[in-house]
Amino acid sequence: MLHGRVSNSKDVPSIGGAMTSKSQMPAGATCYRHTDRQGGVRCQRCDRNICPDCMITASVGFHCPECVGNARRPNRVERNPFSFDPLVVKSLIVMNVILFVVGAGMGDGIQGQISSEGLIIRGGLFSGFPDWYRVITSGFLHYGFVHLAFNMYALWLLGPSFERTLGRFRFSLFYFSAVITGSFGAMLWSPNSLTVGASGAIFGLLGLATVAQRSSGYSIWRSGLGMILLLNFVLTFTVSSISVGGHLGGFAAGLIIGWMVFDLPKRVQMPKYLPETVIILLSGACYLGTLAIS
Repeated sequence: MLHGRVSNSKDVPSIGGAMTSKSQMPAGATCYRHTDRQGGVRCQRCDRNICPDCMITASVGFHCPECVGNARRPNRVERNPFSFDPLVVKSLIVMNVILFVVGAGMGDGIQGQISSEGLIIRGGLFSGFPDWYRVITSGFLHYGFVHLAFNMYALWLLGPSFERTLGRFRFSLFYFSAVITGSFGAMLWSPNSLTVGASGAIFGLLGLATVAQRSSGYSIWRSGLGMILLLNFVLTFTVSSISVGGHLGGFAAGLIIGWMVFDLPKRVQMPKYLPETVIILLSGACYLGTLAIS
């Protein structure tokens, strides 16, 4: 942005004034670099007096050597994409991998797949097993290596940026909230099906990204997020083994919490911890609802 300055012509000597005699110079009009020389011209940027030796011709008037040097010096912005360590995302990935390896190593694995019986024993979400922990543990279990790898890759792509934006505590709350709402959606949609996997939380991150981009004025179609959403929803409704309710539940949580975090603060003044309160209340309601259905 350019800033113009209107000054009184009596305060700014003409260019020819720099060549007049010492007696014609105003008192104190000495060059800021050479105090023994008259400075009848002022730098157009910093307004300091400069002598003929220090005058550097510019598009408008003259500039001093210091301003010219600063203008030529590039503004270096240090951007290190690896400066932030996504500890929460890494911990979540490690937990998912460990549980998969343990399940496969205990004889439940068949050609890279883990049996339904083994998943139910280890905390999969299934009607008739109303254990309190299944609402959460089901989000950390996977059928096979491909299922695990796909979800962990998506978590690694989407998670770090939101962990940095939201902060580790709020991001952790959000992730577990998306797991719980995904479990609730799965039980509503298909209570008689075994549900496992982190895809509910992944869809929560997709919902969060949707609101974040729209509230910032970015088009989800120009960024590519729109096509990713379209592809994932097509797969959700066409592949029979995918939990439709789990994906929709997680995505709904992402939209609701994203609106609370990214959009609502731009419209109204809200209490500092309102998003955390909403996340906890939403998670609690869905948690109790899941237990009631199961």
